[in-house]
Amino acid sequence: MASIDVLPAQGVTGHNSKDTAPQLPSLRSNEGNYVDQSSTGWMRSTLTGTPLLEMRRRFKEDGYIWVKNVIPREDVYDMREHYFSLFSHTGMLDPDISPRKGIFNPTSDPSVHEGIGGLPEEATKQLLDAAHADPLYRTFLAHPSLRSFIRHFTGWKQEVIVDRAMLRHNCPGSKSTGIHYDQYFLRGGDDEFLTAWVPIGDCAPAGGGLMYLENSSGLGKELEAEFLKKAEHLPKQERIDAFNKFMASDGFMSHDAVAFREEHKEKAGRWLVGDYEAGDVVFHNPWMIHAATKNEDELGRIRLASDLRFYEEGAKLDQRWMKLWTHDDGL
Repeated sequence: MASIDVLPAQGVTGHNSKDTAPQLPSLRSNEGNYVDQSSTGWMRSTLTGTPLLEMRRRFKEDGYIWVKNVIPREDVYDMREHYFSLFSHTGMLDPDISPRKGIFNPTSDPSVHEGIGGLPEEATKQLLDAAHADPLYRTFLAHPSLRSFIRHFTGWKQEVIVDRAMLRHNCPGSKSTGIHYDQYFLRGGDDEFLTAWVPIGDCAPAGGGLMYLENSSGLGKELEAEFLKKAEHLPKQERIDAFNKFMASDGFMSHDAVAFREEHKEKAGRWLVGDYEAGDVVFHNPWMIHAATKNEDELGRIRLASDLRFYEEGAKLDQRWMKLWTHDDGL
């Protein structure tokens, strides 16, 4: 067998390694206590040059694959600078530091500058809508390095991205993304899509990046079967709605990582996290349970990332998602 070229996450060769890993930072979600370090672990990272069969094995085994340096770093930071330049007049950014770094203004209230998933002010909602339609962002989504890797990894001749890609900024101290799996937001199409989570800038483990519930794809499928059973008598459009009466009011299963893991500890493992760098991409399946950590970045960096979903050309698409994101689209 050919040697496997793996880039350790902070010195870790895999997410089961406990001997070589540095100490994990304290992690928390929107609500509840910090996750006990015995219940956390490092994600496994993978180089783009890793043999294809090994990458696919890891994805099948783990439910995700964190690939290093998929997109050139400077291209990612160009996107970061452009996005935050749109918000330079709002008071969100430290005025003495370049928007390229995206440092939060410590004199501002983070609740005033919330992005997707929060309660932004009306002016911010308009900026968010404009950012999602921005030509530079739409071009970034078609980055040839990203698209060619996806075709290589999946074996698809042609991929189709849903138009409703999302740009999420998360200021230190503001609300982060709750616990969910992606399928229940895209029930109107095939369940064989690929999510790409693209951090737009470096993102420390406690900086608002994604954390994954270890070995949780099976649990995600079980929970979805339960939701669909409860909703089987509802009209189709309501049945596929992530906000129907059997779902949580905000579309998430929980905002408390400690309590959620405790409830499901017999069927899933630890919360896994990475120290993400600009250029990295994490791909995960529709059932993998994940959330964002609370942004407590020591450097004051605003977490910026984009959530992308890809289908193989010819697959049944969720047509609700074939339009650009807007703050009032109800999805």
